Amino acid sequence: MAKYSSKINKIRTFALSLIFVGFIVMYVGVYFRNSPTIMTIFMILGLLFIIASTVVYFWIGMLSTKTIQVKCPNCGKATKMLGRVDMCMYCREPLTLDPELEGKEFDEKYNKKR
Repeated sequence: MAKYSSKINKIRTFALSLIFVGFIVMYVGVYFRNSPTIMTIFMILGLLFIIASTVVYFWIGMLSTKTIQVKCPNCGKATKMLGRVDMCMYCREPLTLDPELEGKEFDEKYNKKR
């Protein structure tokens, strides 16, 4: 069985990883102190990764306001759904609001356009 997580958490994890990549790129730039041009390129590239992370966090925040909140039948907590199928953010229970998908095996491909 594949490891699934909620789409919102996946996007937040991606944004967090952009921050770390930005810091690592900037840290690599420190090793080029003798060449200000190369160091500046690495610093600017790292800053761009961090700005991209901010944009992704803003985008998922805006997207999160348009989600449907449902109560998970397994853990009882309120969770947000994006698309036709999603996972509970807390217990990873497969969720769907589409009656056609009730009882079917969970697959993220159901969210793709036909």
